[in-house]
Amino acid sequence: MTDLYAVIGNPISQTKSPFIHGLYAKACGQDMAYTALEGPLGGFSGAVDAFRAAGGRGLNVTVPFKMDACAYATTLSERARLAGAVNALKFEGDQVWGENFDGMGLVRDVTHNLGIALRNKRVLLLGAGGAARGALLPFLHEQPASLTIVNRTLSKAVTLAAEVASQAQVTACGYVGLAGQAFDLVFNATSASLRGELPPVPATVFAPGCLAYELAYGKGLTPFLRLAKNAGAAPLADGVGMLAEQAAEAFLWWRGVRPDTRPVIAQLTVPLSGS
Repeated sequence: MTDLYAVIGNPISQTKSPFIHGLYAKACGQDMAYTALEGPLGGFSGAVDAFRAAGGRGLNVTVPFKMDACAYATTLSERARLAGAVNALKFEGDQVWGENFDGMGLVRDVTHNLGIALRNKRVLLLGAGGAARGALLPFLHEQPASLTIVNRTLSKAVTLAAEVASQAQVTACGYVGLAGQAFDLVFNATSASLRGELPPVPATVFAPGCLAYELAYGKGLTPFLRLAKNAGAAPLADGVGMLAEQAAEAFLWWRGVRPDTRPVIAQLTVPLSGS
């Protein structure tokens, strides 16, 4: 019997998840069907209940339902708990497991696909929302020399840093506090690029040979990446590899086999060109 999986969000027409998981299932010889579900706003639980009743085995979760999924799960991983958000659910009888693979996918893309270590590096994380929260524990697991969280609302960055204070020394500051500092890896986890905007980060944060990573994908040379490029940062990357890798982590979690992400990354990559 074909196992059922899906991604749920609203809107959902833009999702690449059925394409990605379809390729993974074919490559790994898995008898599974994967579809997209547009969940009604305010009706997440009912939609998931119906999917489970129809035999659904697991769900990927995207905006605006990641916090709803966190509340729906009966058991959360540490990553999901810290993020306060779930991007993958697994159903086993009455048990609902909640996971957050976004940060794992990001670290895997950087260390495996790009071949750049975080260990003993100076890391700057722009933003303190869900994307930043999801990345925090996987970042710290790589043992960077320092990790700085910056956010327009300083209190959010301070709160996030305090939540992991027992595990590592994490610094929080506002954008004005970045003056005179330089970093080896800079990650834009803000939503600014989705609006075509630039977070108020000074060009001086990019040390020579710095990796500038845009978590948004498929946007080409965003204002953040353009700033980094003009400041001499190299390499530049967007979130297409993170997308493929977090999907592969969910696939492994559900099916017990990890797919090769390279064909997906090759097909979805948008060149980072422009002036």
